[in-house]
Amino acid sequence: MKIKKKFLDTNIKNKSKTIKEKIQFVFYDGKKLPLPTEIEISESGVCNRKCSFCPRSAPDFNEVKEFIDENLYKKLCHELKEYDYKGTIRFSGFVEPLLDKNIFNLISITRAYLPKSNIEIVTNGDPLNLKRLQKLFYSGLNRLLISSYDGEKETKALENLCKEAKLNESQYLVRRRYLSEDQDFGITLSNRSGLMENAEFKIKSLNDPLKNPCYIPSYTFFLDYQGDVLMCPHDWGKKLILGNLKNTNFKDIWFSKQSMGIRKMLNKSNRNFSPCNVCDVDGTFMGKKNSEYFL
Repeated sequence: MKIKKKFLDTNIKNKSKTIKEKIQFVFYDGKKLPLPTEIEISESGVCNRKCSFCPRSAPDFNEVKEFIDENLYKKLCHELKEYDYKGTIRFSGFVEPLLDKNIFNLISITRAYLPKSNIEIVTNGDPLNLKRLQKLFYSGLNRLLISSYDGEKETKALENLCKEAKLNESQYLVRRRYLSEDQDFGITLSNRSGLMENAEFKIKSLNDPLKNPCYIPSYTFFLDYQGDVLMCPHDWGKKLILGNLKNTNFKDIWFSKQSMGIRKMLNKSNRNFSPCNVCDVDGTFMGKKNSEYFL
């Protein structure tokens, strides 16, 4: 099946470079293997928006008003400290991170445990004001990725707010997410592993799996607020859970037999398992070098 050409996020080039250049290795079961270069934290079950191209716009989407336990997050940071982790910690996932009143503390904890890590937040910008923006960077944030959904006027206001906070260009990026439908709304759209069929902007699940590899599970560790570690940040339905950090350590989840097997299958373009069999994500924009160590 031919992959439809999609709008490409302006941050893909930056992410690709970081993923390639910041690979860290450890020995596990006698083999030299890479750690994830990106750790994505979906630290709550809430968002204040229901964008048409998001599964949250579906009438049957279940929002859960819970937030990640601080002790669970400290457990992750403590285990990453053992490796002097230098990769990216990104608060994003399926939620709006700035709705969490504890977000500043979570950033401070990350910086204290992992001083060499790159800490990012993806936000819709709605909760931002000058005081909060400055506090984010005072707490230890490296970069803020703002998705602007309403229009050019609102986008300019967000850009001016960042300038007022005296942020340099490497510290923030405002992305226009209000483009026309034929421009994919300004976002690299996907069917969220089959969870967009009931959304306002419907994207069908694939009838036949794509025939190309996917490198995402070779460089991304995705943790949600309940402690579940998902195979992929596109798996909004949580159809493939690799383990739970509450009762298993980070290393044993990342290098589990299941995780290793999935990477090998995807490296060989084998998507004949759920949810990859219905997913339309290309998965080859970045991470090829990481994936080669799991062949």
